[in-house]
Amino acid sequence: MPHLVLLVEDDDQIAAPLIRTLEREDYVVERVAAGLPAVDRVKAGGVDLVLLDLGLPDVDGLEVCRRIRASGYLGGVLILTARGGELDRVVGLDVGADDYLAKPFGLAELLARTRALLRRAAPAADVATPASSVTAAPAPTPDPSAASDLRVDSDARRVWVGADELVVTAKEFDVLALLGSSPGAVFTRERVMDDVWDENWFGSTKTLDTTIGRLRQKLEDSGTAARIVTVRGVGFRLESGGDGSDA
Repeated sequence: MPHLVLLVEDDDQIAAPLIRTLEREDYVVERVAAGLPAVDRVKAGGVDLVLLDLGLPDVDGLEVCRRIRASGYLGGVLILTARGGELDRVVGLDVGADDYLAKPFGLAELLARTRALLRRAAPAADVATPASSVTAAPAPTPDPSAASDLRVDSDARRVWVGADELVVTAKEFDVLALLGSSPGAVFTRERVMDDVWDENWFGSTKTLDTTIGRLRQKLEDSGTAARIVTVRGVGFRLESGGDGSDA
């Protein structure tokens, strides 16, 4: 089934060639020209990837990103914008974007980033379902002594803390799955960037620090003892407990 890409762009001259390019690659493309309709469309479900301009006529694109992540959207978000400064990139990633492409950009690079995000995005347009309305079979209830244990399900691309699901974005999942593949082992920054952002990433490595920061906050809020520890000058490791950095 073709992936559905939501293009949030108010400029017709920019939107038209992007739609043609994506449709030639057999993506289903829907376009909205403002931020609030984009939030409503994502909440309705079925969106696999959001291509998001920041300079929208009603609300800023960063606020759109913040709102769709707060609604539980787990798919990819790729920001497209003329704001190329490092601060804007970091802020965009901090509110939940997975990648950032500064205008002007090549269509080949856009397609490469799109493919990379869709490979990692949660399947079929997912907005996380509140636990009270889940109708599928629940995850196995862990032993009470392990109620705070962290479990990463790579097949389903879901994360659990005890019986509760931890909602993470596509990139957050990839980082956590990589670190969790060998708990206690140190993964260099270069290894994480290569495995998670791959050869299509040409931006600042601050995106990794931003993603790690979001994951740390989510782990802390979840009540698990698991922590992502920084090994200064080297990289990161996942531990059962700790303060988040080596002395």
